[in-house]
Amino acid sequence: MNFRPKPNRTWIILGVALLIGTLAALAARSYLSSQIEAIEARSKGKTVQVIVANRELKRGDKISSASVAVRPIPVEYAHSVAITPEAFDRIDGQTLAYPVHAGEMILWGLMEGRRVPTFSARVEAGHRAMTVAVDEISSISGLLEPGDLIDLLVTFERKGKKIIRPLLQGVQVMATGQQVVDSPREGERRQYSTVTIDATPVQAQNVILARDAGRITALLRNPDDKKPIAGGNADMTALLGTATPVASTPGDGIPVLYGGMKLTPETLAMGRPAPARPRADARDDMVLAAPAADAAMAMAAPPAAPPRTPPASPSPAGRAADPATPPRGSR
Repeated sequence: MNFRPKPNRTWIILGVALLIGTLAALAARSYLSSQIEAIEARSKGKTVQVIVANRELKRGDKISSASVAVRPIPVEYAHSVAITPEAFDRIDGQTLAYPVHAGEMILWGLMEGRRVPTFSARVEAGHRAMTVAVDEISSISGLLEPGDLIDLLVTFERKGKKIIRPLLQGVQVMATGQQVVDSPREGERRQYSTVTIDATPVQAQNVILARDAGRITALLRNPDDKKPIAGGNADMTALLGTATPVASTPGDGIPVLYGGMKLTPETLAMGRPAPARPRADARDDMVLAAPAADAAMAMAAPPAAPPRTPPASPSPAGRAADPATPPRGSR
């Protein structure tokens, strides 16, 4: 009689569980391997270089090579308006309008727009833009245009005579009215009553004095003509006799007047040092040192009686001539 052992039910269940676990582990490994391969395949795909912030950037910070970096990013993750290294020159030195975190892409929409330069940016350092009123004659019948070179002449009266002097030579016209050099040109001629010129502060002072003293006329100059007018530019301060006031120094003060001192009107001017005090004698010192009380008592006291003068003795001839006078020694 053959004996066959019956399989234990517990061992059967354990074997099935082990088989299922092995199959599950193999399936999971296969899935993870495929996912890793897919990720690596995507990372090895096409990338694009973009500009990112290498640190925290605040609003108002300027973009520079020290605040940004270049990083490769897959094309599908790159923003459509991200700034590339080829366009870095266009944002170098510009200001951020919004904050950017470290590692974030720099977008065009995060930059502040460039402001249109004002008219003051056209003025050279050390110069001033000055507007002068013109009429039909002074504006060369309205033919003056921005960029032209002109000479300014001044006409004024001095001691009943009219004087004409060159005021400025070869100055540039910066604007005629509100039209500047790069303004769009129109077919018809513009009307204007002012001309803006480029001048130094000293030249501007001369123009202001000339404008108040007389009439200013503009002469159009050829841009290639560099020859100055004979006589040079006029100094309106010297022609009009207006002197610049001298600023007083801390050492200047009010002049002190001493007794017996003779002063001229020039010496009495404020801010000029008084001449040296002349040496006074003892009588001046006594008069200056006398108190006011003694002077009042002297004025209140009655006038003193004049001193009596004894009669003079008559001479011998006088006594002989006078019979009323008895001779000395006779009784």
